[in-house]
Amino acid sequence: MRVFLAEDQYLLRQGLERLLASQGVEVVGSVATADEFLSAVGESLTPAHTARPPMDLALLDIRMPPTNTDEGIRAALELRRRRRGFPVVLLSQYVEHVYLDELLGDGAGAIGYLLKDRVFDDVSFVESLRTVAGGGTVVDPEVIVTLMQRQAARGRLSSLTPRETEVLSRMAQGDANASIAERLVITEKAVLKHINAIFSKLGLAGEATSARRVMAVLAFLRGR
Repeated sequence: MRVFLAEDQYLLRQGLERLLASQGVEVVGSVATADEFLSAVGESLTPAHTARPPMDLALLDIRMPPTNTDEGIRAALELRRRRRGFPVVLLSQYVEHVYLDELLGDGAGAIGYLLKDRVFDDVSFVESLRTVAGGGTVVDPEVIVTLMQRQAARGRLSSLTPRETEVLSRMAQGDANASIAERLVITEKAVLKHINAIFSKLGLAGEATSARRVMAVLAFLRGR
């Protein structure tokens, strides 16, 4: 897996480079600002460019110079405007759920939103990156808890049972069925039953399996 990193804090950027290298991840670029990032990837990620992209995933801090507000999210949106669904993982110091609708707006998946504290669990962190690079959606558990507290019992989600909500929460964190079963101490058959019930209640029964899993996660994260 090839990762391009944009992080303005020098020590954290250096630490991320070493962490990724230790886990067999190739860091193909490392910059301090969103402008440097977009300049570096340039035309290589435009729809007209058919060659293999120079990276498999972009890892961006949300807040970078010059304003330290939303430069990372803007760069991510521009990147995915150039190439829809390109894998992006955003890092944040705090739970900033205000950005999630913009981040998930195109419904294409391949998105990660992680708190910087998760970086210290290097194996889990890199697993999350690989999940996103493979087209999955991974959102930090703390962000999910915050969203659940703010958006619970809204729309079709209100019809889910507590166990179904728990399963959907694990799906939003990128867990496969076997991992969900292990974490919730139930069988994979039971997990599949819950997932099918989730699809039915969210009106996704007629969608393709891979698409409806992403759509269910997006519905959960948006609280709809």
